[in-house]
Amino acid sequence: MQTATCHSAKLTSLLLPRQQTAVSHRLCHCLNPGRRPVTNVCRIGCSSGFWGDTSVSTQQLVKHGNIDYLVSDYLSEITMSLLAGAKMKSPKLGFAPDFINHGVGPMLKEISKQGIRVVTNAGGINPLSCAEFLISYGKNVGLDLSGSVAVVTGDDAKSLMPGELSGKLINANAYLGAQPIAQALNAGAQFVITGRCVDSALVLGPLIHEFRWSPHDLDLLAAGSLAGHIVECGAQCTGGIFTDYESVPDWHSIGFPVAECHRDGRLFITKPPGTGGLVTTETVGEQIVYEIGDPAAYLLPDCTLDLRRVRLEQAGENRVAVLGARGRPPPMQLKVSGCEMDGYRLTAVSVVAGGLAAKKARLTAEAVLKRVRQIFQHLDYADFTDVTVQVIGAEDAFGASGKSGTQSAPPREVALWLAAKHQSKEALEVLSREIAPAGTGMAPGLTALVGGRPKVSPVLRLVTRQVDRSAFKPQVHFVGGRTISTIDAWCDVPANEFDKGTVDESDDVDELPDAVKSEISSIKLPCRLIDLAVARSGDKGDACNIGVLARRPEFYPLLRRRLTSDVVADFFKHVFPTDRDHRQLVRRYELPGLRALNFVLDQSLGGGGVASLRYDPQGKAFAQMLLDLELGPEQAGTDSNATG
Repeated sequence: MQTATCHSAKLTSLLLPRQQTAVSHRLCHCLNPGRRPVTNVCRIGCSSGFWGDTSVSTQQLVKHGNIDYLVSDYLSEITMSLLAGAKMKSPKLGFAPDFINHGVGPMLKEISKQGIRVVTNAGGINPLSCAEFLISYGKNVGLDLSGSVAVVTGDDAKSLMPGELSGKLINANAYLGAQPIAQALNAGAQFVITGRCVDSALVLGPLIHEFRWSPHDLDLLAAGSLAGHIVECGAQCTGGIFTDYESVPDWHSIGFPVAECHRDGRLFITKPPGTGGLVTTETVGEQIVYEIGDPAAYLLPDCTLDLRRVRLEQAGENRVAVLGARGRPPPMQLKVSGCEMDGYRLTAVSVVAGGLAAKKARLTAEAVLKRVRQIFQHLDYADFTDVTVQVIGAEDAFGASGKSGTQSAPPREVALWLAAKHQSKEALEVLSREIAPAGTGMAPGLTALVGGRPKVSPVLRLVTRQVDRSAFKPQVHFVGGRTISTIDAWCDVPANEFDKGTVDESDDVDELPDAVKSEISSIKLPCRLIDLAVARSGDKGDACNIGVLARRPEFYPLLRRRLTSDVVADFFKHVFPTDRDHRQLVRRYELPGLRALNFVLDQSLGGGGVASLRYDPQGKAFAQMLLDLELGPEQAGTDSNATG
């Protein structure tokens, strides 16, 4: 053994650092079966933030990222339902083939050569078929992956739904945690393919494996979960969709994120050298506030993540240190989401040009709908269940704050967005046929329909439930080999030790130095919100969240004082149901460490996802709209819906 160790030292000394790590891991496994080397630093690159992300990211990270792990996120609630439908047509379908065909497949030899381990949720509804496809692809390029590909199952929750609901659902899947992934890696897997799990688990699983964190190392699990939360959307933390987009260089070669994670919980976000993009405290900060609710209780299967005291420090060019994550016990239930059929939908888009283009578009939509409703009466069809008409270019999405109606020169080119729902597919086929005739029988200036005659498609409505975690028994399967039953360390914990979403109200904003206070009074009002802050918005079902981060510490007290939940609710009044008090549907939370505010706008997306008829069903533009808000003295006040 001493001789073998000496030989391994000589061998690894001749290699680059990335190769040294890979070889030493393999030698350790050969010399000490079942035992892995102690690691203090782990570098994890994320190559995909959704199904459809760029195909160049895997090569970039593998060749230039100096990574230990490659993770990729492919799933959303709607994606799961589409995959479930695909599996109904063929038992071999139900996963994201892009993971193999355009992701790791072309780089398999290099991945194996470097000893990089891969974790992905591309398995979707059918992770076993995904694994078999990967092994088959490997054989075609001369690699034997049998015995090194593990699959995590156990997220299917359709049978756990109430009887009536279960029959309507296309799918229902629980968001599993990181422990099954860690156990697959402990058992020697190089590739781990999961079904549904929380996105951050793709990063936390490898960290639990590498650093041997226990289920009760809550602050460490929180740090690892935050690392996953930051990188899970790919380039969104490296300059993608950043408020100050003009400061981000070389979008065409944007660098994908690398999380440099340390055993003690320290975390750095960076990207491969020589790539485009930008990693700063603001690009990372925007991603932290993306798609969150209460920052004091970000509920995950492995811990409850408290984001309120997270802070960021620039640690070098394109390198940001992330500090201050706190963890509490996880909830005693797991989130389950699924989709059910809710009728059909159709969307038609047509460009209208010339003087008074917006007026022409509205009159055209009104006439088309009136004609179709007359046909419905003749055919004995019920009326539409929902209709949306938006004139893009006339600032319809801005509601009362839109400027189109006040301009001396109204827009001379717009796009008419006409969308409708109906329980009958045949009824919407009538509407589909009656759109094009507007080009010869209605307003002048209508151009060709975008994409041709609109197609009718199903409406998938999101359904979410909470199910006791003890109902789920995840398993790890090695393709063609053994099966491992995983253990949930929290299943036997008394209920009173689980997190119930309660927060410590003692935290408050740090007192500002006198020098900074004096600068606050020098801020000239009125000003636009974008002068004081950057922001990002995202969705959770039918709710949109808008995270707003102060550009400078001295701006934060002003934002707290002026940017109240009522101000935000009034700005977006037009997006809420007309039968609800819009001010009761907006909640504000504070993140003092980031000098940030988070607003959650319930029932603001018209159903959200595929169920929404709007052109922005995920609230992607909400933050950019809000940044145009003018802050003035008349908007001062106390926020009755603010929590800290």
